[in-house]
Amino acid sequence: MQQTYQTLLDSNQHHSLTNDEIVSMLIQGEWEDRENRKINRYLKAARFRYQANIEEIDFTASRGLDKTQLLRLADCSFIKNKQNILITGPTGVWKSYLASALGHQACIQGFRTLYFNTQKLFPQLIMSKADGSYQKQVNKIEKHDLLILDDFGLQPLDNKTRMMLMEIIEDRHSRKSTIISSQLPVAKWHEVIGDSTVADAILDRMVHSAQRLELKGQSLRKSK
Repeated sequence: MQQTYQTLLDSNQHHSLTNDEIVSMLIQGEWEDRENRKINRYLKAARFRYQANIEEIDFTASRGLDKTQLLRLADCSFIKNKQNILITGPTGVWKSYLASALGHQACIQGFRTLYFNTQKLFPQLIMSKADGSYQKQVNKIEKHDLLILDDFGLQPLDNKTRMMLMEIIEDRHSRKSTIISSQLPVAKWHEVIGDSTVADAILDRMVHSAQRLELKGQSLRKSK
């Protein structure tokens, strides 16, 4: 409010405004400042792999990306509807960038978001069991409106990581949204997860009513 008032004084706008208009502008300035600070906190806490924006996505590359579908997802109604998004495709087609861009959009719209590379998440959780902070970490993941699990399925899951994934997915099922990106098509996730009973339970919760972005084509990194 102080900054807004100083701006009014410096520009001499206050002479042409009523008291009510000045108070309204001060309140608006305070609200915008708080919203911007909240968004910056959310973006910093999310720890995205890429500083990605929907506006910077290249739709001209031939990779099967539906612009209409992506822009529809950018309104974040999938988070309000507690839906998941599954992004699959070969390496280099910007799966991680798309996931980060949707996460960035979620932060802007006031949704608390958390990003993890799946290959780093499970070792962190295993270490947290050793120091007694595991449940705290799992509860933290559960509370976020949007969870992004990037690079899922690069390695088969063992029993520990399989049960950790089950717990995370179960906590979020029908309550929160999750974005999962993977080089493997969804049809091969069952094999990566392992134990058929647990895999069935996880996939039923992850895939049910999920929206999919199935990308294709050659690596954009290679073309560049």
